[in-house]
Amino acid sequence: MKSMTRWLSPILLTMWLASMNSISAQAAETKTKKNAPNMTRNISGEFDLKMVPQPQDGGPAAPGRMLLDKRFHGALDATSVGQMLALMTATKGSAGYVAMELVTGSLVGKRGSFTLQHSGTMTRGTPTLSVSVVPDSGTEALHGLSGLMKIRIEGGQHFYDFEYTLPDETE
Repeated sequence: MKSMTRWLSPILLTMWLASMNSISAQAAETKTKKNAPNMTRNISGEFDLKMVPQPQDGGPAAPGRMLLDKRFHGALDATSVGQMLALMTATKGSAGYVAMELVTGSLVGKRGSFTLQHSGTMTRGTPTLSVSVVPDSGTEALHGLSGLMKIRIEGGQHFYDFEYTLPDETE
């Protein structure tokens, strides 16, 4: 398990950092587009992340598993719990991970929960990352939520940029 933690954390950090280079450097300031119902909105904020390594099933070649525990700040005021599976290949700089996390709290004051699905790969050092809302996973005031989240790390701090649509959202 220690060997998994040793390679998993640097890989995830590298994947997130590299994939977020294309995102404009927004501070933790929240920005929301307003006006029409069903319009796409963008918010940004910080989040705290705790990853807890779990026992590796199936021997040294099996995927590593981590529990995720997050606290989102800003217009997304929520906590999340999730699980991640990751595998590093024999080729240096190539790896992949998948994760599911249940987010519970409020999004611009609307309470409920939703699920995020992660898929990340690194091909010889070139990362790609997709984090999306699972269709129809929104509950309560977040029913019908759809969206994409980007993650970036700046100065050791984690940030999110969330582009979402919520049906019949008006101000």
